Amino acid sequence: MDKYEMRRLALKALSDKLGYGGKAMIAAKIGKDSSYVSRMLYPPKKAGRKRIGEDMLELLVRAYPDAFKEIATMSRVLDNREDTNYVRVQHIEAEAHMGPGRINEDLPEVINSVEFPPNYIRSLIGFVPPPGRLKLITGTGNSMSPKILPGETVLVDTGCNTFVGDGLYLVNTGSGQQIKALHERNGYIYVTSMDKALYPDFVADENTIIGGRVYLIQHLERVS
Repeated sequence: MDKYEMRRLALKALSDKLGYGGKAMIAAKIGKDSSYVSRMLYPPKKAGRKRIGEDMLELLVRAYPDAFKEIATMSRVLDNREDTNYVRVQHIEAEAHMGPGRINEDLPEVINSVEFPPNYIRSLIGFVPPPGRLKLITGTGNSMSPKILPGETVLVDTGCNTFVGDGLYLVNTGSGQQIKALHERNGYIYVTSMDKALYPDFVADENTIIGGRVYLIQHLERVS
C-alpha cells in the first residue's frame, strides 16, 4: 500500500465516522466542494480520481489533526528515508500555459519527486534553496518555442516573487499562470514571448503577479 492509498483510507474512515453529510462537512473545512472530496475517495483505478497530494494532506491535517497527523508523519518518514545527499524537488500536477494563459482552479497534486545533485542545482540558480521551495511544472502552448517546447518540464524557484533581472518567470497577468520572459526597458518591465507575431510584448502592470523564477533543466537526474 502506497502513501496515497493510506491517505485515501484515512479520509474514508473520517467520512464514515462523520456519517450522513460527512463529505460536505469535510469539503467545507478544506474549501472544496463535495464532488472534489468524492473524487479523492475514488479507488485507485477509477476514472476521475484525485490523489491526495502533499498540499491537500496539509489542509486535511489542519482541519482534522486527529485523523491525519499520524498519516502525515508516516509520509514524511517515507519521503525522507532516501539519500539526503540529493535535492528532492516535487513535480506538481500544474501546467503553466505558454500562450494566453489558463486558470487552474484545482489545488495542484504532487505527481512524483525528482532528485538532483546539489551541485547541479547550484549551477542553475547559484545556490541550494530550502526544501520545498523548488518545484517542477510542465509548460503547454507554443508561445515560448523553441526556447521552451510544449510539454517540456521546467524548474521553478517559488521563493522568487519579484523581478530580479531579465529572464524567465512564472507570471499571472490575470489569465492564469504562464511562463514568460520579463525584460526591463526604459524603466518598464515588459512581458515577452518568443512568438512576437501572435503574442506581442506588453508592459507588466501592478496586477502582474510573479510566482517564481523559471530555469531550464537538461534532464531529470533521478526519479523516485
